[in-house]
Amino acid sequence: MKSATLRSLFKLSIWAIALLFLFGAIASAQSRPQRPDNTGNEKANKRPKPKTAEELAAEEEKRKLEEMQRNAVVDDEIIDIKTKIVNVDAVVYNKKTGQIVTGLKKENFSVFENGVKQEITNFATPESPITVTLVMEYSKWSEIFGYERGMGRDSGKLEVVRPVAYFLSNFIKPPNDYASLIAFDMRPTPITDFTNDPVRIRQSIDLLLRNSPAFRENNLFDALKFALIGGKGDSVVLEDSPEEYAQYGGMVDVKANRRAIILVASGIDTFSKTSYSEARKIVQESGIPIYVISTGNFFFKRNEHLIGPMDGIDGFPGRLTFLQARNTMNTFAKESGGKHYEMTFQGEIPDYLQSINAMLRNQYSIAYDLNEENQPGKKNKLEVKVDVNGDGVYDNKQFQVQHRPFYVTPEEPGKEKK
Repeated sequence: MKSATLRSLFKLSIWAIALLFLFGAIASAQSRPQRPDNTGNEKANKRPKPKTAEELAAEEEKRKLEEMQRNAVVDDEIIDIKTKIVNVDAVVYNKKTGQIVTGLKKENFSVFENGVKQEITNFATPESPITVTLVMEYSKWSEIFGYERGMGRDSGKLEVVRPVAYFLSNFIKPPNDYASLIAFDMRPTPITDFTNDPVRIRQSIDLLLRNSPAFRENNLFDALKFALIGGKGDSVVLEDSPEEYAQYGGMVDVKANRRAIILVASGIDTFSKTSYSEARKIVQESGIPIYVISTGNFFFKRNEHLIGPMDGIDGFPGRLTFLQARNTMNTFAKESGGKHYEMTFQGEIPDYLQSINAMLRNQYSIAYDLNEENQPGKKNKLEVKVDVNGDGVYDNKQFQVQHRPFYVTPEEPGKEKK
C-alpha cells in the first residue's frame, strides 16, 4: 500500500515537470521576433535599387543650395531700381471742325524734347474709363457773380453747381468711372472722395444745393494744390468722420489711365498760402490736364464800365483782377495740357462738358525714356507732331495735338535744390 502510493506521487511529479517544460518552450517561442511570412514572389533579403538620374540631380541641387547658404555673405545695401519714363497724354482734333481724330497708331506720332526727337517706347489708347476731380469755387463771390448772370431769378450758387451736377450726372458711368468733389472758399473741403457710387454722387449734389456759401474768400491756388498733391485738410464731408481734419490723397497718387481736374471757378484768388508761381509749378509737374470752366464772365462783360481799375477798399475786385483771373485760368489749362472754356451763358454748359468728356476718353498715351543727362528740376519743352495719313509729312497745320507743353525733371529724393 505504501509503495503504491509512492509510485503514484512519482508519476504525478514526472507529469508536472513535463508540463513546465512545455509551457516554457511556448513562451520562449512567442518572445522571439517573428520572421515575415514570405508568401509572395519577392526575395526574403531585397537588394537596394539604384537611384534614378532625377533623384541624383535633386540631391546634387540640394547639396549645392546648402553649400551656398553656408557660404553666403549678408549685404545690407538696398538697390533701388526705377524706371524713368516721361508720359505725354495727347488728343488730336481737326482745327477747323473740332472733330477728334481716333484710330491713330504709334507710327503716326513723333515726340520732341527740347527740339530733339525721342524714341517712343510705350504707346497705348487706354480703355475709356475716366477718373476726375471736380474742384469748384463755392464762395460769396461766386454767388454774387452768378446772381448777376441769372438776373436775380436764380440762386447765384447755381452758376458753379450746374456744371458740376451736369457732369457728374451725365458723364460719370459707374462702375468704371470715378469722381471726387472738392468745394473751396477760404480753404478746400472734400465733399466726397473718389467714388463710383451713384448714390454718393447724388448726395454730393444735394449737399451743395441745400447749403449756401459762407465766406467770400477764394483761395484758388491752395485748392488746386490740395486737389493735385493732397495734404491735410477738412475731413471728407459725406464720410461723416468725427475728426475735423484728415489727410487727403491728391490726384497724382491715383493710379488710373485717364485722369483730369475739372475746375469751375472765377479764377480770382484772395490770399492763398500757395503762391501763383508755386501753383503753376505744381500744375506743370503733375502731368494731369486741367479743364477750366470760368465763371463770372457775364458779370464782368456786363459791368466792366462800372468797375474800377483796381480792387476797391471793400475788397470788390477791379478790372485788373478780372483780367488777371482770366490769364491765370488760361495758363493752368495750357500748361497742363487741358483747355479753358470761358462760360458766359448757361446754355453753353452742355457743349463744354461734352467736349471735355470726348477729349478725356480719346487720349493717346505716349511715353519715352528719360534722358539721364537731364538736370533735376529742369523744365523741358515738349512737342508732339502727328502724321495723320502716314505719308511722312507732319499735319500739325491742319490738326491740333493737345498735350502738356513742358516736362519738369523730378528732383532726386533727399537732395535739395541749390
